[in-house]
Amino acid sequence: MTVTVDRGQARRPQHRASVRREAVIDRRTALVGGGASGIGRATAERLARSGLQVVITGRHEQALAQAAEAITQLAGIEVHHLVSDLADPEASAGLIDEVEARVGGLDVLVLNAGGPTPGRILDLDDAAWYRGLELLLLGPLRLARPALPRMAARGFGRVVLVTSTAVRKPEPDLAASVVIRSALTAAAKLLSLEFAAQGVTVNCVAPGATATARRAEVLGRRAAAIGVPLEALDRAEAAAIPAGRAGAPDEIAAAVDFLASEAAGYINGTVLTVDGGRTEAIW
Repeated sequence: MTVTVDRGQARRPQHRASVRREAVIDRRTALVGGGASGIGRATAERLARSGLQVVITGRHEQALAQAAEAITQLAGIEVHHLVSDLADPEASAGLIDEVEARVGGLDVLVLNAGGPTPGRILDLDDAAWYRGLELLLLGPLRLARPALPRMAARGFGRVVLVTSTAVRKPEPDLAASVVIRSALTAAAKLLSLEFAAQGVTVNCVAPGATATARRAEVLGRRAAAIGVPLEALDRAEAAAIPAGRAGAPDEIAAAVDFLASEAAGYINGTVLTVDGGRTEAIW
């Protein structure tokens, strides 16, 4: 959808939302990307259970509304939603302003989005690369640009970027994810240098195999390509993980929840790998 952005004359962003307009006082506020499903939804529930005022965002109104209602029931704290496409500059412009206008200053920003088009590096065309750049790099930076200085002015902020262990252990059929999330990881390191002294931290959580719809899609493509049953490929991947299984979205969310907390104030500019021990590296 399109959002009208201030350009000289003030014009209000036109997000479709279920967010109430009064400011929320004395409660930290979090914006969670991709909050309708998977890791994003699990993170929103975790943060709500931790007492934060949570706003979830994503592209699909119905899915967001259903997720917000379900999390509200589970957490006992009202969760709100805003429709916005991180990969669309027009649709995501003004999102931080809208959150702050509706529920008060933003304290926690969870930059999470679905994966880009699968494929090997020479098989992806320019359109796939540009879409991936907007979704995974430029879109997050568009949100960080207004959010971090405002967090610094209030003396507290947590930015958590959900990336992937593919940054450290590249997967050839996920070339766009590997390349662009690597750039995002570098960007997060640079962002972490900007406002640490003002209480704003920036960190990455890098999930490994996680039981989400995205993983099922990727495994399905791989199974079809090599002509083996999906279940057999799933078992083989699980066997390669020391923990012996894929992670649950809530286990990734637990790491995000900690990095978003007061207790994580001295953790800054790092990548927390959550993969059951699969990444074979000392650091």
